Amino acid sequence: MVDKPALLPAYLIVGPDELKRKQALARLRARVDGPFSAFNLEEIVAGGDTDVVSVLASLNTLPMGGDRRVVVIENAEKLPKAVSEAIVEYLGNPNESCTLALVAATLAKTTRLYKAVAKVGPRSVIECAAKKGRDLPPYVQKLASAHGVSIAADAARELVARVGESTTMLDTQIATLAALMGGAGTITLPFVEANVARVAEVKPWEFLDRLSERDAHRALALYRLLDGSALGLLSLVTGRLRELVCARSLAARGQGHAVASELRKQDWQVRNYGRWARAFADGELERLLGECAAAERALKSGADEDAEMVRLIARVCGVA
Repeated sequence: MVDKPALLPAYLIVGPDELKRKQALARLRARVDGPFSAFNLEEIVAGGDTDVVSVLASLNTLPMGGDRRVVVIENAEKLPKAVSEAIVEYLGNPNESCTLALVAATLAKTTRLYKAVAKVGPRSVIECAAKKGRDLPPYVQKLASAHGVSIAADAARELVARVGESTTMLDTQIATLAALMGGAGTITLPFVEANVARVAEVKPWEFLDRLSERDAHRALALYRLLDGSALGLLSLVTGRLRELVCARSLAARGQGHAVASELRKQDWQVRNYGRWARAFADGELERLLGECAAAERALKSGADEDAEMVRLIARVCGVA
């Protein structure tokens, strides 16, 4: 059996990824399992009434029936200055049989508290950075594997679109879907659509991507959930079509690799542009830009916004 590494006197678990914070904290809590865990684990939620004396008393208390006591302070970014300064001073000569776990969604590296914990030892700061949107679907697939199931790539993207970017909520939804499947099998797109309600606000880029794929069903469904003016949305559609014209033109000249630089975007933002542009026939994108101009004139003349946008979406997707 491999011995667990000795705990440091203090850790800072910091970052917007709530699930990572919970997992890191769970590992620390597990180190005080046993009959005296109720005494050797104390959890404090920081706030304006957090008291210096009680915090220091807790940190300096010796463990009972074991060799380690853990004190958790949640919302450490909300500690009153007096308490924060007292902890900084305490960390200069900490109780070696106690581990302090400061948990914060954000805490600037320039603060005295951050610097004090960072000096405690290697890996004393546990970064829980948020995952970028493009990294979430692969992350969801890893979460599914941990729950004994797999999830198709398109289903993972849809789950993120419906639930949002909270890793805790994504993990909870994956656990629920896995339970519905009996703990085995592959979560598919229809299964996600049938069992997960949309709680995240639809983002315009999500609609534009489905439109670029010429997926009429999903583009129209997302359009119904979008907020904002029809003219504003039309401007975004026109802009995307122009980008696809550019992508198609560059590909025709053998310069498809230059799309990102020409459009002043990151490579990951345009990775599907070439494939999407190829789905349109020669001259079709240019014709659709004419349709956008006609739709703009109609909208500015008082035409029914919904009817005009639905008609345009259908034409872009090739179903009208």
